[in-house]
Amino acid sequence: MGENIKVNKGVYRKFIKRPMDLILSLASVTALSPVLLVVAILVRVKLGSPVLFKQKRPGLNEKIFTMYKFRTMTDETDEKGDLLPDSVRMTSFGKTLRATSLDELPELFNIIKGDMSIVGPRPLLIQYLELYNNHQKRRHEVRPGLSGHAQVNGRNEISWEEKFKLDVEYVDNVSFIDDCRIIRLTLKKVFVKEGISSDTSVTMEKFEGTDEAYNN
Repeated sequence: MGENIKVNKGVYRKFIKRPMDLILSLASVTALSPVLLVVAILVRVKLGSPVLFKQKRPGLNEKIFTMYKFRTMTDETDEKGDLLPDSVRMTSFGKTLRATSLDELPELFNIIKGDMSIVGPRPLLIQYLELYNNHQKRRHEVRPGLSGHAQVNGRNEISWEEKFKLDVEYVDNVSFIDDCRIIRLTLKKVFVKEGISSDTSVTMEKFEGTDEAYNN
């Protein structure tokens, strides 16, 4: 019985997950095209250009790709030309985009391109790569996702260590049933607006490495 489950999970991961991602993301872009257009116009009017926020992120096997999101912050700088803190640059409009996860919609194009998956560990900053321990690096054994196991179990309200633990748990247990469950819970959390911010930041504090007690 156990071997059959492992085989079924392997078949889904190798042959079904990517085609399903492509079909669902194409269908979503088509259905949500009016929403994408309206949000793009509002971002242009309220925050200016560029409409899209682009940033390099590590994906499958740590391969670097460009991730797309709608802008949620202004480009305000101090007298030295340095960007002001996120809490200052985040407008009420930007907070609304994040609370509804509308800022994430352009990532559907990353999924179509094959950079991302609908479900998987969230793609994080490149500079974090050198800070991961061997266990945490395993989050890159699958494509990063629009949502993931950590996002439906606390998102930005849980610690980095807890988040990475959940990411690796997902890597070890990729399955059609789990992906469907995560998609369902993601939609639920979008509607109730849970876990958008941590206790001390408008998004999530920067990852600065893991304490020895958590190293594996």
